[in-house]
Amino acid sequence: MKTIYTEKAPAAVGPYSQAVVINGLVYTSGQIALNPSTGELVGTTIEEQAEQVMKNLVAILEAAGTKPENAVKTLCFLTDINDFVAFNTVYARYFTKKPARSCVGIQSLPKGAICEVEVIATV
Repeated sequence: MKTIYTEKAPAAVGPYSQAVVINGLVYTSGQIALNPSTGELVGTTIEEQAEQVMKNLVAILEAAGTKPENAVKTLCFLTDINDFVAFNTVYARYFTKKPARSCVGIQSLPKGAICEVEVIATV
C-alpha cells in the first residue's frame, strides 16, 4: 500500500491520509472545500464549494498518477439535497466518463462545509 500526499490539496485534518493506492486503485479520503494553502473553507455556495472540492480531488488523483477520467466510483455528501442539481453541474465538468456514484443528503460536515466527495479510481 502506498500513501499519497500532495501540498496541492489540503492536509488531512485528522488521523488519515489524503489517499492510498493498493492493487491498481486509488482511494481518496473525502474532500471538502478547503484551500490547500490556508486550510480555510472556500466559498459559501454549493457551486463555489464543489469547485474547490473538485480541484482538491484532481490534485490528489494527479499525485497518485491518475485523473478524474479514471474514476470508477464516487461518493458525494450534500448537507442540503436541494443542491443536487447545482452540484451536478460542477461535478459533470470533472467526471466526464460518468463513474458509478452515490450521492446522499446528510446533516453536517466538518468545518461547516456543504459538500464532500471521495473517489475510487484506477491508477
